[in-house]
Amino acid sequence: QVQFVESGGDLVQPGGSLRLSCAASRTIFSHYTMGWYRQAPGNQRELVAHISTGGVTNYADSVKGRFTISRDNAKNTLYLQMNSLKPEDTAVYYCNTRPVIYYWGQGTQVTVSS
Repeated sequence: QVQFVESGGDLVQPGGSLRLSCAASRTIFSHYTMGWYRQAPGNQRELVAHISTGGVTNYADSVKGRFTISRDNAKNTLYLQMNSLKPEDTAVYYCNTRPVIYYWGQGTQVTVSS
């Protein structure tokens, strides 16, 4: 059973913006803190940002001030607004609970390059 479906990744130039979306099952979304994670080639998967069921957010230092995580509890959807993108943001982006409980989805590829 697919728990998370990520979308919105694309090829974008440095300084550009993207908005990622993650559709999750209602059972998961309504009960858990949700996070965005990313994995670049050769690197371990890392937590980028997370948001509690009540909307409290937290960000990795590398994205603070550039990325914004949000959630729409009525739509069971998680978002990541990414601004001022840098080449080092290039990665496959995933959503999951925090801490991670469920299997990973397929992710969405973000490539930042000129």
